[in-house]
Amino acid sequence: MNWKTLSSEYLFNDLWFKVRKDVCETPEGKIVNPYYVYEFPEWVTCFALTEDNKVLMEMQYRHAIGETCWEIPGGCVDDGDPNLEAAIQRELLEETGYTFRHFEYLGRTCANPSTNSNWMHMFLATGGKKTSDQQLDPNEEIYIELMDLEEFKKKFRNNEFIQSMHVTTMMYALMKLGELKV
Repeated sequence: MNWKTLSSEYLFNDLWFKVRKDVCETPEGKIVNPYYVYEFPEWVTCFALTEDNKVLMEMQYRHAIGETCWEIPGGCVDDGDPNLEAAIQRELLEETGYTFRHFEYLGRTCANPSTNSNWMHMFLATGGKKTSDQQLDPNEEIYIELMDLEEFKKKFRNNEFIQSMHVTTMMYALMKLGELKV
């Protein structure tokens, strides 16, 4: 069922976002022109628990929807990151000032495989301890809250977390922790 790419051209090419126009051919010989692909870097995100079993939550303004949202830590995998676990360790330290004793890879997901070319890799981190101040990028303003697991689950059940990729990570982490039955 895989298509063959006959040609590609970039219509927009910036640091964190690229738009590509492909001309493709299906196995039946149908030409699909144009087919637009949005390229992003690989992403990592983490459901993180502190040493005393608090959920490390972030709140920040998201301009595209004009709202301030609860989220979990995460971000882009940088070229200098030797692997995915190192990328999420770096993101956690930069955004929250916390380091963690244990990481477990929960899998990968894609925001929209019909148009997006990248993966988001999900982690569960435990044994977190504050070891430094936040080291935020110039355009980041992130408020950190340590949330009791029961309070988190109540907010989760009430659909108070809207970042769908983060909700996916939350679900897999809660299942791994035995806090969500399927």
